[in-house]
Amino acid sequence: MLRPLSQKYVVSRPLYSEDCFEGEHAKVYRKHKSLLDHIKEYFTCNSKRAKNAALSLLPIIGWIKIYSIKEWLLNDIVSGISTGLVAVLQGLAYSLLASISPWYGLYTAFFPVIAYFFLGTSRHISVGAFPVLSLMVGAVVTRLVPDDGPSVNITGFEGLTKDEQRALVSASLTFLMGLFQLGMGLLQVGFIVMYLSDTLISGFTTAAAVHILVSQLKFIFGLKVPGYSGPLAIIYTLESIFVQITTTNIHDLVTAIVVIVVVLVVKEINERFKSKLTVPIPIEVIMTIIACGVSYAFNFKDNHAVDVVGTIPNSFEPPVAPNLQVFQMTMMDAFPMAIVGFAVAYAVAKVYSVKHDYLIDGNQELIAFGASNILGGAFKSLAASTALSRSAVQESTGGKTQIAGFLSAIIVLVVILGIGFLLEPLPKSVLGAVVIVNLKGMLMQVVDVPYLWKKDRPDCIVWVGTCLASILLGLDLGLAVGLGVELLTVVFRVQFPRCSILANVIGTDIYRDRKDYVNIYEPEGVKIFRIPSPIFFANIDFFRDKLNDAVGFNPLRILRKRNKAVRKIKKLIKKGELILTYKGLQTTCSTPIEESEDESNMEDLDQPTDYSDLPIQVNWNTELPDNIRFPHVNIHSLVLDFTAVSFLDISALKGLKTALKEFIRINVDVYIVGCDPYIIEKQRKCQFFDDEIKTSIFFLTIHDAMLCIHESHPPITVSGKESTVEVEADAKPETRL
Repeated sequence: MLRPLSQKYVVSRPLYSEDCFEGEHAKVYRKHKSLLDHIKEYFTCNSKRAKNAALSLLPIIGWIKIYSIKEWLLNDIVSGISTGLVAVLQGLAYSLLASISPWYGLYTAFFPVIAYFFLGTSRHISVGAFPVLSLMVGAVVTRLVPDDGPSVNITGFEGLTKDEQRALVSASLTFLMGLFQLGMGLLQVGFIVMYLSDTLISGFTTAAAVHILVSQLKFIFGLKVPGYSGPLAIIYTLESIFVQITTTNIHDLVTAIVVIVVVLVVKEINERFKSKLTVPIPIEVIMTIIACGVSYAFNFKDNHAVDVVGTIPNSFEPPVAPNLQVFQMTMMDAFPMAIVGFAVAYAVAKVYSVKHDYLIDGNQELIAFGASNILGGAFKSLAASTALSRSAVQESTGGKTQIAGFLSAIIVLVVILGIGFLLEPLPKSVLGAVVIVNLKGMLMQVVDVPYLWKKDRPDCIVWVGTCLASILLGLDLGLAVGLGVELLTVVFRVQFPRCSILANVIGTDIYRDRKDYVNIYEPEGVKIFRIPSPIFFANIDFFRDKLNDAVGFNPLRILRKRNKAVRKIKKLIKKGELILTYKGLQTTCSTPIEESEDESNMEDLDQPTDYSDLPIQVNWNTELPDNIRFPHVNIHSLVLDFTAVSFLDISALKGLKTALKEFIRINVDVYIVGCDPYIIEKQRKCQFFDDEIKTSIFFLTIHDAMLCIHESHPPITVSGKESTVEVEADAKPETRL
């Protein structure tokens, strides 16, 4: 393979402006569909569209046809059993975050999984409880049904116990979250997840991990801590914990510490030897079984006042209708939950789809999770998404399709209906310890902050702002603040782009920022200005200011000074105080004559210079008599690089047109290069072109424009050597001052 420096290419082609290029190359004009055409096409139905719609709505039809029983079934069985055991434990643990009875967490590992089995497009994610969503549900539950004091006034709460009221709130919130997701999926707005950047999600989930950690401390220490919600809830929770720290239940604390240490050590072993282990050691399940046995043998509940899981019904509760009053009170909570749940699940699904080479559909994923949460909400389950650790188990143990997820739901079903009573003596401190251990990945995201600070400070600000706001203000308000900070960084990046002045790499058609390279030169009398962003109402003034800074003068001020000078010359000639000689203009009056501002019409001064009634053409690059003063312009051409300009709005078009006219009126030739043809077409529709601004100023590349400039203004030298550009000119002599 040749080194890049040893390769060369030579291109011989005509010099192209946009007009010349369109004249030589016929353009294809396509008919654009109207809104009515799109509506008709959307509602047109035929057999092919019906078949595609069925395959899209039920992705299971697509992959079940290619399912290989011999190659995949055994892997799916092993994966399903392993994932099911983890799902049981996490379902019980995450229900504590939602402040509801533990068995509702088991429902989350069953009903949503069944719905996703038929509707989901990802073959590897494990659907079920997600700690962040469970915590957000818990914040709403404790707000409507607080630990201390009466519940809010809701008609559906009559005759229900506090636990039943909380279950109803959780179910209604989950149902509403599912409605939001289903609606967004049907409206094809899956793109909304793009507004949640990886940085924002990382900061948000880290803050959520901090909230989860704090919420589990009451189980670790065996304390009775009331639930708090709203801004500074985490501060109030910590205050309550430290006030009661002297009443810590030692048995809960020791049990939790042992579980945390053992599970962390074994998880590290699983990670280091994952290539040698066929199946990761299910240490969480093992420790749960041991803890159940020890608690039952020593009667932790009665002898040591340890809080345990308690009675687990061996049947499903009947479905319930969601409460409309809860809908009204939780609508602002359900929408961000719908977005967060989908964003996390879609991000995980996307990772596995790339790894295993298949496609996922964001809109169909919204429909799948919407249906899953609607079904789950009807049966009192928690809000469902996916958990990184559980999905990792399903994929790493060989899961090939959602049959592994279906089998995990069967394992959960067996636990609910058959052996759930064996988990009744399980201490809640063990579940709290399991939750805390699974936070390791989210908490370790904090190490990204130094990296972000060094590589991209705006992203670092988004991460820190989202994290701090979510910790102090709560997850719902924190997410809103994070989105606001993220949008502000985008606005600032676009509103204040890094504009630059380009120069030519000698002997090439390459142009780079003159500050970044040594062996380049800036053509004499020419400024090449580049703006690397769209131009719109928010940055058009910034663009014009930076352009004036680049050329070193304000063209409007120059124009006004010249118009005043021409007006003064006319007056002096008329009075006989300025005469024309063979040496030029000479004044007969040595005293400078100043024109008062009252005599100046500012609107007239902004118009093109009027040379009528002058016997000569003024050369503004020479010296005039002392009593006529004006600033000099040191450039004759201005090149605007629009290669990175993707759009201009109406405000930008007006501002750009004004700026170009100001330069043209002071005899600075303006060239625009690399402009998108659709922008030029928009300029035509908006009547951008007139007698002063013509389409001939547009060129394909910077080098095309520079060659055109060299024809009009031949360069004398380039770095001490004569220019190789030769220009033949047949110009008529002019009378100049």
